[in-house]
Amino acid sequence: MFETTAEKMAQVGVIPVITVKDVDSTLETAAKAIEKGIGAVEITFRTNDGNPGYRMIAETIKKVRENFPGLMVGAGTVINAELAEMAKDAGAEFIVSPGLNPSTVEWCIDNKMPVFPGVATPSEVELALSYGLTHLKFFPAEALGGIKMLKALSGPFPQIKFMPTGGINEENYVAYRELKNVFCVGGSWVLN
Repeated sequence: MFETTAEKMAQVGVIPVITVKDVDSTLETAAKAIEKGIGAVEITFRTNDGNPGYRMIAETIKKVRENFPGLMVGAGTVINAELAEMAKDAGAEFIVSPGLNPSTVEWCIDNKMPVFPGVATPSEVELALSYGLTHLKFFPAEALGGIKMLKALSGPFPQIKFMPTGGINEENYVAYRELKNVFCVGGSWVLN
């Protein structure tokens, strides 16, 4: 399920994670991604401002999509179905979440919205499989054992591909990308 989107993300290889400060600076960051030849970004729903902050982030996603139609734009840190709906309405092309919230995953599946929920344990991988998901976020990658953990997960779950994030940086991302069960990596260092 959602393999076409995952294939596009795999072609990009490294997905920059953008935390929104305001619309203008995010548009500048998106322009920098285009200049560097990066074809996708993940704009996160990280805010301490509650619903007004979430609305501003959704508006930012919409503006990035309008200004950079060739850039694949996903929404990250989507922690509930309401944010998934807000992201989709703003034009996000995929959803990434730090964990596996069944109501968020079910909403995304019901609404044909590609979703890449975060997993940290074999039990969460099995839950994702029960939804038909085979491409998952592995978070927080470095804190969970990083490459060693991903190699260990490849044995019982050969059908699963991961997008590790959390502790991925310019020193270690190549080693992650070389793993057979990694389809792309995410990180905030890319556009800094």
